Parts: sequence; C-alpha cells; structure tokens
Amino acid sequence: MPTLTALVLAAFAAYCVAWYFGAIAGNFALLLLAASVVTGAYWIAERLYFLPRRKRAADEAVRAIEQRQQELARQGIAQTDTVSLDAVRQRQMLQPWWLDWTAGLFPVIVIVFLLRSFVFEPFKIPSGSMIPTLRIGDLILVNKFTYGLRLPVLNTRLTQGSPVRRGDVVVFHYPPQPSVDYIKRVIGLPGDEVSYLDKKLAINGQVVDVRQVGDFFDDSSMMYFRQFEEKLGAKSHSVIVDERRPAYVIGVAEFAGRDNCRYSVEGVTCRVPEGQYFMMGDNRDRSEDSRYWGFVPDENIVGKAFFVWMNFGDLKRIGSFN
Repeated sequence: MPTLTALVLAAFAAYCVAWYFGAIAGNFALLLLAASVVTGAYWIAERLYFLPRRKRAADEAVRAIEQRQQELARQGIAQTDTVSLDAVRQRQMLQPWWLDWTAGLFPVIVIVFLLRSFVFEPFKIPSGSMIPTLRIGDLILVNKFTYGLRLPVLNTRLTQGSPVRRGDVVVFHYPPQPSVDYIKRVIGLPGDEVSYLDKKLAINGQVVDVRQVGDFFDDSSMMYFRQFEEKLGAKSHSVIVDERRPAYVIGVAEFAGRDNCRYSVEGVTCRVPEGQYFMMGDNRDRSEDSRYWGFVPDENIVGKAFFVWMNFGDLKRIGSFN
C-alpha cells in the first residue's frame, strides 16, 4: 500500500505541475472530485480494515506486556524497567504516513469539494475588464446556488434557482475555451436586441440611462477615463469609457450565432439567441466580451459574483458590489 499510495500522490502532483506550467488544460472541479473519491476510498478502508487491525495489534502488544509482567512477578523478579501501556497502545495506533496523507485529508477535501460545488467558489480578478466595479487582484466569492445547483464536472442541473437577471455580474466558462473562467456583466437576455453604437448602449431599442459622475483614475494603466453611472434593472453600477479608442469592434472572431450580429463603424447590434446571454465588461473599451467572441450559453454559467473578500493591495476593497 505505501508504494501504491506514493504512485497515486505522485500522479496528483504531476497533474498539478503540468497544469501550472500550461502543459495541460487543468480542471479543478475534476481534480477535487478525483481527490474526494480516492481519499474517500482510503477513509473507508481505514475505518473498516486498517484501524481495527491496528486496534487488535495494540491489544495484543499490551496483553503480551501484561503477561510478561505477571510472569516476572510470579518468579519473584523485581521489574527493572517501567513500560507505559498507554504509550505502547498509542504507538501501535499511530496512522502510517500513507494513511495520514489520504484518509486523514478526506474530511477536509470533501468539505472543500461540496462548498465549492454547491455553495461558494472563490475567484481572482485577473484583468481590468471589469474596472471600476472590480479591480485587478480582487478576490471574490461566487454564489453557486443562485441560478440553480448543478452537478460538478457533469454540469447537470439539479434545481432551477432564480433566473439570470440583466445587470448581474457572473462568472462563466469562456465559450471558445471552456476550461477558462471569465467574469462579465449580463447585458442581454435571451431574445433581447443589444446595440452598442457610438459607445451608447441600447436594449430593445431603448437607450440605457447613464449619468456622468466625473473622471476615474485607473492606477493599473495610470490613465484617466470618463466614468458613468449606468442603470440596468433595479440597480446602478459604474462603467468607464476611453474616448481615445474607436467605436467599431476590432478583431471579431468567428462564433456560433454571428449571423445574429451586425457590425459597422459605429459598433455592433446583436439579437441574443434563446438560452444564451450577451456579456460586456464595465471597462467598455478595454474588455474582450460578447462583442468579440459571441454569446454565452446558459450551461456555461458558473454563478453570480457578489462579494470581494480580499484584496491584499487595498483592504478597503472588501465588501459587496453591484
């Protein structure tokens, strides 16, 4: 068993190293599931086989010492050493390293797996596409049950949950590369016509209300941008616009449903297909979003982002956001 366990742990380590250096496209949910299954098997084996065997060995060791002490006493031999029976029992009951690193970790791994799969998932903001709402380095929590629970890895829906609302900030699997997670704001719901022309957003022919609230200084780019308060649904949020960039979309990819979109020098207009969403970043001119790579299917939605739990560079960032 020690050799087999060493090989299993080495396989997990090799997977993580290959993922870290980009040799493979890692899947954290799959890794956690595999770790839960493997350590769970060891945990069951520990409870049903290895632990009872160690208990029997401990009982036999203690019994042998007691018999030896009784025999010496009958012979009138004074004991020259004192053996702690509790120490003998504890030594026999001690888990070997290969069980400590498998069965011993199972409760922690399965709790993390369940919390991440069905409750909250942590996510780190890697880019400035959601500035000013979210900043580079923000560590956020994603609610996994708002839009309905899904089975991890298989992604099968278990409960319906609440519908995705216009204006929600969501994490989703990036359609061109589902192993990568993106975060954007929901702009268009299924059936909506979304247009972003001359840097003005309109939904179903109605221009979205905005109010200029002064300039925003982005310390990641050391530049000032015009900042607006935009209202989608019941809540307002901030967006920034770079007037130095053109309105037309440069570098559009070929994507499923592109015939639903019309591109011009003024920008883009798209009709959102059923079961899909149109996403945009709050940093409107520095966000690669649905304007560039298309719509996000409902099955790609991971959850709703709602709370910054840490930013090591700015503790004032901690808190909820719209």
